Amino acid sequence: MILETDARKELERLAKITRYLILKTVHQSGAGHVGGPLSAVEILIALFFKVMRIDPKRPDWDDRDRFILSKGHAAVGLYTVMALRGYFPVSELATFDKGNSRLQGHPDMTRLPGLDISSGSLGQGLSAGLGYALGAKLAKKDFHTWVLLGDGEIQEGMVWEAAHVASRYRLDNLTAILDDNGLQQYGWRGKGRGDRRDPWDALPPARIFEAFGWRVIEIDGHDFEQILSACEIARKGAPAERPTAIIAHTVKGKGLPFTEGKHAWHSKVPSSEDLQRALEALGLDESEVPR
Repeated sequence: MILETDARKELERLAKITRYLILKTVHQSGAGHVGGPLSAVEILIALFFKVMRIDPKRPDWDDRDRFILSKGHAAVGLYTVMALRGYFPVSELATFDKGNSRLQGHPDMTRLPGLDISSGSLGQGLSAGLGYALGAKLAKKDFHTWVLLGDGEIQEGMVWEAAHVASRYRLDNLTAILDDNGLQQYGWRGKGRGDRRDPWDALPPARIFEAFGWRVIEIDGHDFEQILSACEIARKGAPAERPTAIIAHTVKGKGLPFTEGKHAWHSKVPSSEDLQRALEALGLDESEVPR
């Protein structure tokens, strides 16, 4: 998909604002994750602003597309994009991870309208997604289900059980997007921790999904045009009635020189100085950021 210049600039503007708000929200909370949410920014913005059939004013609309953040620890990224999309005021981000907040450290569908699953226990999201997709087929509904996975969580066997079942039932209304940022919490090879390489290190995730019968599309997960094109293909569902896996190659901590590719920023709390550095790196004035 080729975006018009103004459309691309608007998405890029939203990405910059989202990155700053992620840092600001975690700073205010004193806890939260940074690296994983930053790597998924373009994916989340593309889905909520361009791809998914949703209505923020009707978060329980029966025919809406479903979205599952399987890597639930990246909730601050999801909340930020939902706020910008109009699900709730941006000012509510200041309550993140506090008592009685609707914005818990991991998504809680019993608290916040617009969430389709409570997540955080890694590896479970794809199973919930195939449940939605299979239910849609049985009820003859045409909504699409999107599941955002982390590359660390695909070490869970439950992911591959779900991949097998989804293919078996020909769930072409199900798309898994893998945020393949290549860096877990402590890095693949942590000093004094032994060899922490991904168990799938010698076998790319794309080949694994293909072996389970999925259609696979590999993209740059920070390129809006590639994301939108892949999602457009996925929604069409052809050929051969297969679920789709979009392998989005990303960079953990993307967008800020002091966070990119640094495993220490998996869950580090930004300082006031970090917020100022972020504004400068993103080319933003704080007056441009919604409150």
